[in-house]
Amino acid sequence: METSSTEKSIISLGPWLETATGNYVRDWEHARLDELTVDIFGFNATQIGLPQIQALRANRMPHTWLTDTGFPAKGHDNEAKPLVVVQDFEELPYASASIDLVILPHALEFAKEPHQVLREVERVLIPEGQVIICGFNPYSFWGARQIIGRLSESYFLPQQGEFISLPRVKDWLKLLNMEISGGYFGCYAPPCETQKWLDRFNFLENIGERWWPYLGAVYVVQAVKRVRGMHLIGPAWKTQKATAPQGVPATNKIHKSHK
Repeated sequence: METSSTEKSIISLGPWLETATGNYVRDWEHARLDELTVDIFGFNATQIGLPQIQALRANRMPHTWLTDTGFPAKGHDNEAKPLVVVQDFEELPYASASIDLVILPHALEFAKEPHQVLREVERVLIPEGQVIICGFNPYSFWGARQIIGRLSESYFLPQQGEFISLPRVKDWLKLLNMEISGGYFGCYAPPCETQKWLDRFNFLENIGERWWPYLGAVYVVQAVKRVRGMHLIGPAWKTQKATAPQGVPATNKIHKSHK
């Protein structure tokens, strides 16, 4: 069976996260995602791709899913979370205005049509729903190392990724009436491949955050879907919430693992 281009790229990123450098990125992203999601309330939330990242582990919504292009290998980090299988991320299997929170951990930079993925996210989000995006910063030491790797065919990061700058992501979000509400830059260590050298450069985290924050290797950005002319006051907010069945239509494969 032929796999989608999105799936092939995401799979290549998954094993990279098991390396020392990948664990460094994953630990930082987990900490930032926990901070951002712990106080986001609602009924339905989904993570798009990359089960090696537990993007919703701190969130307390009653209905959360992992949306991916295949069944992850047994033992993956999100194994206990219900799984929604899709052909690709350009067509999400959720009703319009049915999801309170969508998290995209590196899904855009490994998607064939990243802007279309964002359009789908905007469609499925409720008014005032939120999206959180993780990405590699091309304007960083890691981004420069990746450019050199393309010339020499000695890659530091997964080679299929087309890394998208934060200003570009912000422009896309603005076009979709998404208002930026927060975000972080992080991972200031040079492009090292061993835990020994990553530990030696650990002191750069605080220095980089203070003196050159925009050179962090990774960013996380949060945005809110705004709907022009709509005012949600008191009980009216509750009427906009989607009931649980709307999140996942019966026509899609849903798998829930049991430990």
